[in-house]
Amino acid sequence: MKTLYTGGTFDLFHFGHVEFLKKCKMISDKVIVALNTDQFVSEYKHPPIMSFSERKRSLLNCQYVDEVVPNICGANSKPSILYVKPQIIAIGDDWAHKDYFKQMQFTREWLDEKEIVLVYIPYCQDISTTELKKRLLNYL
Repeated sequence: MKTLYTGGTFDLFHFGHVEFLKKCKMISDKVIVALNTDQFVSEYKHPPIMSFSERKRSLLNCQYVDEVVPNICGANSKPSILYVKPQIIAIGDDWAHKDYFKQMQFTREWLDEKEIVLVYIPYCQDISTTELKKRLLNYL
């Protein structure tokens, strides 16, 4: 059984999130989402619109998600990854030109040691949480 790990905030859950998670499920048997805590999101970006509990419930109601765990160490993803024990880590291909390894505080060598494959999933260009927030601001 192949377990896939992905992490994120998943604020204002939308069809772009669903498409991403659907593609994750297509390449694995089990999809586990490490959900960023409210505190981490507030420190890293800005406070989320939806609480951790609301975001978790949204994810658990998605047919492509098997389990949600808290991203227990914020920027250091290794403890959450070690807890999940995945064979695959999936990220959006919007990270293809960024330093994902530095962001998550691990190396390609660390992934190789753990026998974890990193895959890039095509990013949905049609919608984003940032875009939804802009629309809301324009609406008000």
